[in-house]
Amino acid sequence: MPVSFTQIMNIARSGMLTRLTSLDTISDNLSNIQTPGFKRGRTNFQELLNQSQLGGSQISSTQFMMTQGQLKRTENSLDLAIRGKGFFALTLPDGRTAYTRDGQFYLDAQRRIVNADGFPLDWEGEIPEGAEDVHVNPDGAVMVLRAGAWSEAGRIELAHFANPSGLLRYGQNLWLETEISGEAQTGAPGEEERGVILGKAIEQSNVNLAEEMVNLSSLQRSFEMSLRIFQQTDEMLSQAIHLRRG
Repeated sequence: MPVSFTQIMNIARSGMLTRLTSLDTISDNLSNIQTPGFKRGRTNFQELLNQSQLGGSQISSTQFMMTQGQLKRTENSLDLAIRGKGFFALTLPDGRTAYTRDGQFYLDAQRRIVNADGFPLDWEGEIPEGAEDVHVNPDGAVMVLRAGAWSEAGRIELAHFANPSGLLRYGQNLWLETEISGEAQTGAPGEEERGVILGKAIEQSNVNLAEEMVNLSSLQRSFEMSLRIFQQTDEMLSQAIHLRRG
């Protein structure tokens, strides 16, 4: 079956729209290249069929890549990085639990360990008054220094998911559990596929600048090609209409 002008224009139009959506994903990746624990997104395309003819394409999903980012040492005792699988659990203002790989934590006025947005870390223990220093062991034990002696103040557990790519992006570098991700399996770091915790370290974004720039360049060429097809088909359609009228 021959392809009509309208079908060609729809194919080109869908190509431009999907490329614009993909551009949003790449822009998000690039803007978060310095965000600790950020996981890059990738758009997946799906071809459309229309009356046994190729009908263009659409975005079938945006997939987030949960690969390990590089670890960077810091001087902050409450900077925590996960080496391996797992997430820190935080309590949202509405009581839900969110998960993150961003381990930049602080001590608030109530002596809670919180993230940059003030959401408290879900852990068993508390930082006592008079604590001079804090250190977190690889197994999650939170050690505090008081009066020249170290003692354990509690333990941080990690959450592991059967399918972490199925987590729902909440925003603010946080994720929510879904049916696709499976239920959170919480336990001690270093056990049952969970990674270990490194104190005075943060996990950097897993965005690769060179790769994203290559993707951006390829995306631009694809968009320009779809745009040229759309414009040329529109011109051909206009000429055909004028010839018919003439």
